Amino acid sequence: MAGHSKWANIKHRKARQDQKRGKQWSKCSKAIMAAARQGGGDPDANLALRYAIDEAKAVNMPKDTIENAIRKGSGEGADGVTYESIVYEGYGPAGVAVMCEILTDNRNRTAGEVRKIFEKSGGNLGSTGCVAYNFQNKGQLFLAGEVDEEKLMEVAIDAGADDVREDQGVWEIITEPAAFLDVRQTLEAAGFAIDSAEVTMIAQNTVELTGGDAAKALRLIDALEDHDDVQKVHTNVDISDDEMAKLEA
Repeated sequence: MAGHSKWANIKHRKARQDQKRGKQWSKCSKAIMAAARQGGGDPDANLALRYAIDEAKAVNMPKDTIENAIRKGSGEGADGVTYESIVYEGYGPAGVAVMCEILTDNRNRTAGEVRKIFEKSGGNLGSTGCVAYNFQNKGQLFLAGEVDEEKLMEVAIDAGADDVREDQGVWEIITEPAAFLDVRQTLEAAGFAIDSAEVTMIAQNTVELTGGDAAKALRLIDALEDHDDVQKVHTNVDISDDEMAKLEA
């Protein structure tokens, strides 16, 4: 989700994830195993694994569960399952763009199930590249609450951030993926409390939704995120804070 209300959308997503922590742990385990199998079990030498571990920690996944997933992915006690990484693209209510990052051991099964989710929402699964042009792969960090603006700007930019901006009391920092970890670690070392941080796909153009269209879009996103093979969902949906509050009431 994206737009001037990005933080409201992210809070909504985090609340949903907290309600389904067991499912999130399962997805994180799958991502860790896939990353370790592809690039090895050392997170210092495998950036994809490092990101997967960070996301597992963000949902409070136990350390031993993380380590067990790394061992499985590295070949210790492997169950023989190989996960394929795919990106599915499509359109949701009001023509909004949707990208789904997938890890699956059965491409045909997952494609059929994801297609049905889109169709139930009034959308449709599209061809490769149909919406990808509208997204950029970026590091994105959010800080909510009182901060020293001058210090934040100086530390973030010196660490390699591309942009630092504020909206309604929430600070957003954008980086290139390669600079994400350096910026995050530098900010934390400088005493800044980060509320949310990830490497994600950010929409360049957004669509503001209200009322029924907003509700349908959130139902589509929730349904996709509930699917076991869907790791992440990216959209160009823009829902204002006020509209989000109405939908959550």
